[in-house]
Amino acid sequence: MARRDHSEAEIRRALGREGHPEPDVEAALDRLRAERYLDDAAYAARFARSRLAHQGLGQRRIRAALGQRGVARTAVERGIREALEEVSEADTLTALARKYWRERTQDQPEQRLRKLWSFLLRRGFSPDLVRERLRTLWPRHRGALDELLAAEEENE
Repeated sequence: MARRDHSEAEIRRALGREGHPEPDVEAALDRLRAERYLDDAAYAARFARSRLAHQGLGQRRIRAALGQRGVARTAVERGIREALEEVSEADTLTALARKYWRERTQDQPEQRLRKLWSFLLRRGFSPDLVRERLRTLWPRHRGALDELLAAEEENE
C-alpha cells in the first residue's frame, strides 16, 4: 500500500470523527511528534514539491490546498520555501505554458495567449511571474500581451 502523508489537523479531525476523546487525540499527536512521524513543515514541503513538479501548480494553489488541509501558515510558508529550493516555479510554469501552446494550435495566437494567461492564473501562478515568463517565451506577441494586461488592470 502506498504511503499517504497527513497533516496534524487531518489526523486530529479523523480521530475526532472516530469518537476518540480529546485527551487521547492529544496523546496520540504528542507521540507522533516525538517519534518524528508528524512534521507539518516537512509535509508541506513534500506536498509543494509534488504539486509543483508533477501537477504543474503554482504557489497560490499550493498555499490554498495546504490551508484547506489545516496546515498552519508558518509551516506552509516554510514548506513552500523548501520546495522552491528544489523545484523552480518559473521552470514549471514554462513547461506548462509550452505544452499548452503546442496543444492548442487551432486558436489564433492572440486568443491562445489570453486563454493561456487565464489557465496559468487558475493553476496558481502569480500574475507577475506569468507576465514575465510569457513575455520571455513569446516576445513577438508582446503587443497582445500588453493589451491583455491593460484589460486585466481595468477590471481590477
